[in-house]
Amino acid sequence: MSRSDGIPRDRATNLFRWNATLSVLHLVQGLAILAISFAKSPVVTSPVVGTYLRYDEATRHLVTAQRAIWELPLGPTVALFLFLSAAAHFAMAFPVRGWYESHLARGQNPIRWIEYSFSSSVMIVVIAALAGVQEVGTLIAIFGVNAAMILFGWSMEIANEGRDRPQWLHYVFGCIAGAVPWLVIFVTLLISATEPGSAPIPGFVIAIFVTLLIFFNVFAVNMVLQYRKIGRWRDYLYGERAYMLFSLIAKSLLAWQVFFGTLRP
Repeated sequence: MSRSDGIPRDRATNLFRWNATLSVLHLVQGLAILAISFAKSPVVTSPVVGTYLRYDEATRHLVTAQRAIWELPLGPTVALFLFLSAAAHFAMAFPVRGWYESHLARGQNPIRWIEYSFSSSVMIVVIAALAGVQEVGTLIAIFGVNAAMILFGWSMEIANEGRDRPQWLHYVFGCIAGAVPWLVIFVTLLISATEPGSAPIPGFVIAIFVTLLIFFNVFAVNMVLQYRKIGRWRDYLYGERAYMLFSLIAKSLLAWQVFFGTLRP
C-alpha cells in the first residue's frame, strides 16, 4: 500500500525509524561531548584573531597587525554540529514528516541541505581551527564557501526534478566551491610542516584532515550514483539512507577524533 504522496508506506515507516534513531544518536553524542568539554578545566579553545593594517609612526608606513578577538571553544562547537543534526532528524521524523516525505517522492530533501549547510560548515571550521587557521575573515569565508557548496546540492535536486538526463552544472559548481576550504587547510598544514623549527603537526590533526576529506567526498559520490542511477542508487530513497549513514559516521568520526586529540582528560 502506498501513501498519497507516492512513498510506499513501509519505506516511509523505515525512514521514520532511521530519523528517530539518528536524532537520538546525534543528541547523545552531543551531550557527551559537551559534558566532557566542560569537565576539563580550562575548556579547550582555539584562538581567533583579526588581521588589519595600522599606521606605524616610526616608519610612516602601513604595517600588518593582529589582535585576539575570541577563543573558539572546541568541545561546545563540536557538540553544536551534533545538535544541529539531531534537530534535523527529529524534525523529519515528527513535526514535518509529511512535508519531508512528499519532497522525497519528488527526489528532493531540502531539510538535508539546510542542515548540512550549517552543520558541515561548523565541522569544516573546527577542522580549519585545528589545522592552525586562526584569522577570523578566513574562518568566515571557509564557513560561507562550504555552505555554498551544500546549497548547490539543493539547487541540483530542484533543477533535476522530472528530468531524464541530469543537468550537472550545479554539481560542478558545488565541487569547485567545496574544494576551496580544503585547499586553504592543506596550504596551512603545508606551511606549518615546512616552517623551520616548527613543532610537528599532531597526528590526530592529520588523521582528521584525511578521514574527513574522504567522507566529504563520499557525499559527492553518493549524489553521482543517485543521478547516474547505478545499482541500488536507482532508488532515490536508498541514496537518502546513504546520506544519513555517511552523515552519522562523518560527524561521529570528527567528534571523537577531537575528543581523543584535545578533550580527553
